[in-house]
Amino acid sequence: MSATIQPRSAAGRAASEPPGSGVVGLLAGSGRFPILFAEAARRHGLAVACVGIKGEAPEVLSGLCDSFDVVPVTTPSRIIGAFKRRGVRDLVMAGKVHKTVMYTPYLIWHVISDPRAVRVWFYGALRRNKKDDTILLTVIDEFAKDGLRFRSALDFCPELLVDHGVLTRRRPTRPELEDIRFGWELAKEMGRLDVGQSVAVKDCAAIAVEAIEGTDRCIERAGQLCRSGGWTLVKVAKPQQDMRFDVPTIGVATIEKLRESGAKVLAIEAGKTIVIDQPEVVALADRLGIAVVALDAAEVVSAD
Repeated sequence: MSATIQPRSAAGRAASEPPGSGVVGLLAGSGRFPILFAEAARRHGLAVACVGIKGEAPEVLSGLCDSFDVVPVTTPSRIIGAFKRRGVRDLVMAGKVHKTVMYTPYLIWHVISDPRAVRVWFYGALRRNKKDDTILLTVIDEFAKDGLRFRSALDFCPELLVDHGVLTRRRPTRPELEDIRFGWELAKEMGRLDVGQSVAVKDCAAIAVEAIEGTDRCIERAGQLCRSGGWTLVKVAKPQQDMRFDVPTIGVATIEKLRESGAKVLAIEAGKTIVIDQPEVVALADRLGIAVVALDAAEVVSAD
């Protein structure tokens, strides 16, 4: 891989233009992404009807949205009903919902009060597997039965997608670029298998691979396993990435976690990764001496 990475614009920022009026639904998980989406939708002149996932959605959304209902993730009938009462037809997903809820002890008691949840969880596609894409596409199909259409949140705030280039003052060294290339191929394969988006690498050896635990826990584990530090995190979109959900996302907390765990490089995919509060992310990475670089798949694959 070349040590010179030239910036260029990320292509295809938004699949379509956001509507200019009406109401949009927001199915909100944790983090700042749903907050930034709500602010962007309001700038487009839209009313925002938010259904926050209980235990996940930030309370501040109640002041940013025209309505704010909090509903358990295990009750799809209540979630769909809340959106329909607010007159929603188009909606987006934004924010993290921790998948570990699937393995809550006695899960049946959490869903049995909602016949729709029982049908979806135990008799539909999820009976075969519970991979991320299977879960989320099942949710989308279930909402579509009631005339609710999911769109990409990035139709409303495409500026959150990162441009190509080195974002920080420090550039990756040649050995670090080799680790990026090695980790990129692993991360893409993990994405193809719908396992996770992130891989931690040092000296072209895999230290940790993200699965159900999420990126932060993957970073923590890499730090525990590579006590000498100086490793690289590669986080990419899946080869079959659906931009309506589970788009790779980083923020200030990601950089803080990398510093705590001894990482020195973060490589992400240009045009397919959300960077929350990018100026703050870059400023913090610069202070900590962490190189952050946004690449595209073509240059990584073609590099020899």
